Amino acid sequence: MRYAIAPGDPPAVPVAGTDLSFPVRHIYCVGRNYADHAKEMGGDASKEPPFFFTKFPDAIVAVTPPRAGRVHYPMATANFHHELELVVAIGAPGVHLTPERAPSVIFGYAVGLDMTRRDLQNDMREKKRPWDIGKSFAQAAPIAPLHRVAETGALTSGPVELDVNGAPRQRGDLADMIWDVPHTLAFLSQLYRLLPGDLVFTGTPSGVGAVKVGDRLDGRIAGLTPLSIEIVAAE
Repeated sequence: MRYAIAPGDPPAVPVAGTDLSFPVRHIYCVGRNYADHAKEMGGDASKEPPFFFTKFPDAIVAVTPPRAGRVHYPMATANFHHELELVVAIGAPGVHLTPERAPSVIFGYAVGLDMTRRDLQNDMREKKRPWDIGKSFAQAAPIAPLHRVAETGALTSGPVELDVNGAPRQRGDLADMIWDVPHTLAFLSQLYRLLPGDLVFTGTPSGVGAVKVGDRLDGRIAGLTPLSIEIVAAE
């Protein structure tokens, strides 16, 4: 195939313990999937169906320890927030899944950050406009290496912890999700055909907040490879 312009490098995430990379197709994110985070964002903890938003695949920043990833402070914001999340990687097609069938499409798990231009998101929400501009931008999705589900088993509980400059910021547990991973995938598969290469960010516990240039973020979830990033000045 001949291209009119040179194609960019496809976004991909390393697979832990291998020399393989997981190519990223779509990025889906779940909003307000922890009751305490829903409250801090002005919502409630009722079990309404989950809602979803997306990020561009090239928002991925693949980070391989022991080095920290570098995330540039984004343009057009003065309120740049972190949201630590369990990421589910999809390894097989799935549509109209039941919660019982949903685990069969999971390739693995990783620690991820849903970075957010909160001021832009809030402004769009108040105007009842789509708030993709607050969620989908360059380097908005840092992620650590993926661990295959065959090695981890299903992740249903375990600590979700983020430190900023060594101080505790987010503390939660996977068991605190309003909708667990199988139910989340079941809901999502009624709206989209899940495909190999898709990533699903499953929501964040409370404690989200602003970061600035020079800050270091260290995230840990349930025995997965930790994720560390540094916020650096815009290019």
